[in-house]
Amino acid sequence: MRKRTAIPLSLLTLGVAGLGYASLIERNWFRLRRFDVPVLPPGQRPLRILHISDLHLTPSRRLLIDWVRSLGDLEPDLVVNTGDSIAHPDAVPALLHALEPLMTRPGVFVYGSNDFYTPKPKNPARYLWRTSSGDHNRKIPDLPWQELGEGMVAGGWLDLNNATGRIKTDTHDVYVGGIHDSHFHRDRYSMIAGPADDSADLRLGVMHSPEPRNMDLFAADGYDLLLAGHTHGGQLCIPFYGALVTNCGIDRARVKGLHRHASSWLHVSAGLGTSPYAPVRFACAPEASLLTLLPRR
Repeated sequence: MRKRTAIPLSLLTLGVAGLGYASLIERNWFRLRRFDVPVLPPGQRPLRILHISDLHLTPSRRLLIDWVRSLGDLEPDLVVNTGDSIAHPDAVPALLHALEPLMTRPGVFVYGSNDFYTPKPKNPARYLWRTSSGDHNRKIPDLPWQELGEGMVAGGWLDLNNATGRIKTDTHDVYVGGIHDSHFHRDRYSMIAGPADDSADLRLGVMHSPEPRNMDLFAADGYDLLLAGHTHGGQLCIPFYGALVTNCGIDRARVKGLHRHASSWLHVSAGLGTSPYAPVRFACAPEASLLTLLPRR
């Protein structure tokens, strides 16, 4: 009898230890990933892009707020925020405080569905057989998405939700195009469709969820680099195997990091946060990425 109970108790202890690690340690183990992307015309100086995503911020997340503020020391040429920035009705002031050092730099942003709707308790295992697309098709948003957008625009960042624009950094001319979040059916690529301006030094496409149908359109229109978030890198991964799910149409091999998509480069951020109702990460630390764009070889 003792031997029979020893194994279940050891498994229970291991499970509790794993949950503690995932919620208390890895969830707050923020990392900066660095990538070199050979995408600029020959002879151009390097361009550094800081990509942040999926903070899912609540006002109490002081460690996350302080770490994001520290990213201002990198002095990037351009900041890109690919959405799901907040997860609480009172989170906008905390987010703007976190972004304050970065708003001295040029920046662009798009929304994610969780910038509109508060997260709800749900079984995380259901993502094994379905995505969260359609979960937020409620009529009235209950998060202050307008206040969120106004705050970032007031800080000098460009709203790219179904829009295009031009960003001038100290050294580069960047043509940017972005779409709203496809996860609750607000993406309207038709509003930005057409060849990206080839007179720019870089053509940058921005979206929240990396859906292949939209990535195909960006690549066909000549965008050099595509940036997305949403996947959380799988959030709960298996060591030496990787993500179990992507929660969107992209394949598991490209759930995070730098890859190719047709003629374009693609970077998917594993993001910095989690839903307040699933505050764990395992084998998938929270991250921001610094992309150093270099001349094509």
